[in-house]
Amino acid sequence: MADIPANIDDTIAALTAESYVCGRDLGTVVFLALKLGKPLFLEGEAGVGKTEIAKALAAALGRRLIRLQCYEGLDAASAIYEWNFAAQMIAIRTAEASGGARREDLQAELFSQDFLIQRPLLQAMEAHAEGPPVLLIDEVDRTDEPFEAFLLEALSDFQVTIPEIGTVTAPEPPIVILTSNRTREVHDALKRRCLYHWVDYPAFERELAIVNARVPDCAATLSAEIVAFVQALRGEDLFKNPGVAETIDWARCLIALDAVALSPDVISDTLGALLKYQDDIARITGSEASRILDEARLKLAEAS
Repeated sequence: MADIPANIDDTIAALTAESYVCGRDLGTVVFLALKLGKPLFLEGEAGVGKTEIAKALAAALGRRLIRLQCYEGLDAASAIYEWNFAAQMIAIRTAEASGGARREDLQAELFSQDFLIQRPLLQAMEAHAEGPPVLLIDEVDRTDEPFEAFLLEALSDFQVTIPEIGTVTAPEPPIVILTSNRTREVHDALKRRCLYHWVDYPAFERELAIVNARVPDCAATLSAEIVAFVQALRGEDLFKNPGVAETIDWARCLIALDAVALSPDVISDTLGALLKYQDDIARITGSEASRILDEARLKLAEAS
């Protein structure tokens, strides 16, 4: 287990050591969240690295990463705990067959830790030898307002109540990171409990550094062309712009194909790694791919 970074520079260095390249603004808000013990709310387009920062932070601190993947219809019970009904039924049948169990004893046994299935929020409240875990509440915008209201209480007191057992309070609050793709607005009351940061698409230099860190076997000239092309592509009128995750995937695809430079044919053949909608792919193939590639190479030449 590593200590909490002492300052912003140490925070950035710790994340960089885990191949997460971030700017000083993001490094600052991460440091403050750790220093003040406040949840961190990260909002931005899909694929810009919101989830990855939780993974990198957990690895840098030597903490366990506990992920609650949100979805429509998620309720508090599914996020906290469930009872193992199948095991409880087996225990009931066994007790009936033996005929020796008292009802009170059987009930106490059935609703004990042995039959409790811990879900992410309850896991995050438990004591961990390596220290408080990193609790990632991913894509919270997919849930509804009642679940947001429940999170308000859970993140304020860092405790959950199980009627059959009692209240479980975290010995130390977990490091909480919430992410949102902004498919809907999350209530202000939840955001006010957190430090907020908008994670935007990175500038050319930082995205190039990310590709170099995540795909180190990609040649310098090819990685520069890849990033320049993706940056130019985001300026087009697309249904969904490629994120940094797609840039990294595309670089790995091109290496797998032994590509040494971009060409219109290579781009058209591998657009599925960058774009996820057929209308976007159909628009970029052919002459459009050549035009964007020429623009990207011109900007590279002007910058060098």
